[in-house]
Amino acid sequence: MANASSNNRNQNEKLIQLLEEQLAQSNKQNEALSKQIETLTEQVRYLTKLLYGSKTEKSKYNVPDGQTSLFDDDPSFNESEHTEEQSQQTISYTVVRKAQNKKRNDSLHDNVEVKAIHHHPENTICDCCQGQMTEIGSKIVREETEFIPARMEKVQHIEHAYECKECKGDLSQKSQIKRGRAPQPPIQRSIAGPSVLAKVIYDKFSQYLPLYRQVKEWERFGLTTNDKNLSNWVIRASHDWLQPIYDRMKCILLAKSILHVDETYGKIINRSDGKPGQSNAYNWVYRSVPSQGPTIVLFQSSLSRARSVLEGFIGDYSGTIICDGYSAYDNIKGVNFANCWAHVRRYWLKAESKNGRIGVKYCDELFQLEREFKHLSPSKRKKKRKKYSKPIVDKFFNWIENSPFFGKNAIAKAAEYTLKRAKELKAFLKDGRIEMHNNPAENAIRPNVIGRKNWLFSVSEAGAKANAICLSIAETAKANGVDFYHYLVRLLKDLPNLDIHRNPDILDLYMPWSKMIREECSL
Repeated sequence: MANASSNNRNQNEKLIQLLEEQLAQSNKQNEALSKQIETLTEQVRYLTKLLYGSKTEKSKYNVPDGQTSLFDDDPSFNESEHTEEQSQQTISYTVVRKAQNKKRNDSLHDNVEVKAIHHHPENTICDCCQGQMTEIGSKIVREETEFIPARMEKVQHIEHAYECKECKGDLSQKSQIKRGRAPQPPIQRSIAGPSVLAKVIYDKFSQYLPLYRQVKEWERFGLTTNDKNLSNWVIRASHDWLQPIYDRMKCILLAKSILHVDETYGKIINRSDGKPGQSNAYNWVYRSVPSQGPTIVLFQSSLSRARSVLEGFIGDYSGTIICDGYSAYDNIKGVNFANCWAHVRRYWLKAESKNGRIGVKYCDELFQLEREFKHLSPSKRKKKRKKYSKPIVDKFFNWIENSPFFGKNAIAKAAEYTLKRAKELKAFLKDGRIEMHNNPAENAIRPNVIGRKNWLFSVSEAGAKANAICLSIAETAKANGVDFYHYLVRLLKDLPNLDIHRNPDILDLYMPWSKMIREECSL
């Protein structure tokens, strides 16, 4: 009996141990499933917000200067309901009041030519005494705009030759002949003059009008062409005359110690790397900071997003690059990196939870301080950041490090993203010239994104390179208050007749920030 009782006890203990192991395994599985459910729930909430919610990243802590809620202080949302009669009376009064206080949102520039049309009575004979009536006054009853369509002209350059008749009759000496020389065209053996080329490039890169849609407009003006011709014109003009300006700006840009860098995708149909045209190509953008002289914005077309593209562009550059958290922005000799707090905020904003809102609030407090420090000199901004921003940054990182953020949910990803880039995120505290976000580069690359939605792709790598050069000239001109169209006309008229290859210093006179260009081509 004792042996039987001992055996039963051992079997019961084994059974209990087995059940405990199964229970622990089930609890472990339940915990994993709970985390998975939490992650999937966050994904569903985030995707639902993307589909149906507001697309803005603004919060009550991050309202731009001068912008308020659409519903603040609006009496129409504070009044009680009216009866039909009361509503009609109120509406009629409101309309009259708005009509009286309304300001025009359209106006003509002061330099627009004024044409006056005078309207006199058909008959100025008095009906009573049949005498001639005398004008006693006039008034302007309305002003309206009139559009005068552009027109095409055929310009013939005719070279005239002269010789001396007296010397021609003297057999002892050779007769002298002088010939007038027409200026060199931007493209040899082409009917495209500087103004036409400038208009084609301006319409594509400032108005985002694809070349194939420009063809009908040129036909209306009197020029029969096709999109292939227009494309060749843009490529030739960019390669011959705009690239020297681009290369000169690049030398100046890389001499600066701080740069903003960003990249976005594009499409190139005929690729040299053998990949299909559906594969992503990339446009990189490089932008200087305002505290280091005139703003320069340069685009670079490439087939990939690899670090080698960045290294090939900057060469032996030594300085600080402000960028997002992409892995290509790392481990480059001589380069320090400063990461973007706007991207950090975006990660915490995706986490729809109490901790996510806490993370966003920390970021918003820093951005609020940056708005207050915006107009300070770099040295004063550095002191202010050390006194006011650094404590918030330290408190933010201490809060993340001491909080149990684990797993694959949005909060854990935000915490991991922030801690992994702690050194780069704190870089702005050590240099007042460094922005705490990469918004200047993201804003600079926006025209490329808008254009991509219109012209869709580049057929060749040469076309993509021409696009990058033209966008660079366009955005740098705009950043320096220069009219892009008039600037192009000046470049395409002057540069073909200057020895810019043997004397490249001439190009300094044609930079968008030069005194000559600002005086002649300012907006």
